[in-house]
Amino acid sequence: MSVLILVVDDETDVADLFRQQFRRELRSGRFVLDFAQSADAAMARMAASDGTSLILMLSDINMPGMTGLDLLPKVKALRPDVPVIMITAYGDAETRRRAIEGGASGLLTKPIDFAELRQRIDQRLADIDRAA
Repeated sequence: MSVLILVVDDETDVADLFRQQFRRELRSGRFVLDFAQSADAAMARMAASDGTSLILMLSDINMPGMTGLDLLPKVKALRPDVPVIMITAYGDAETRRRAIEGGASGLLTKPIDFAELRQRIDQRLADIDRAA
């Protein structure tokens, strides 16, 4: 079974950055990355999913239209089993509090520490393997 990580960010260069950072994992088929440039597109992508392969969502907080903090409770209602890590350029205490209270499993600040993100993904994959 291929597992999916959905990245939600309105910045167009994010997809290239993630593909570059995780090129080994993508080539080996360890997981698949998919990208949505808005919260609405992310919800559509989740609705189209069969629900078995989505294992993690990474969402920017500041996006036009629906923000990541607005998206978070919708994702948790639709898929409470999928951890959501919020990404923000503003790692202040209030943003962190709102994200965690909204159900986020973590908060990363930009520029993203990809070593830390890789550890979180590895942990999620290990959790799934243990549960299988």
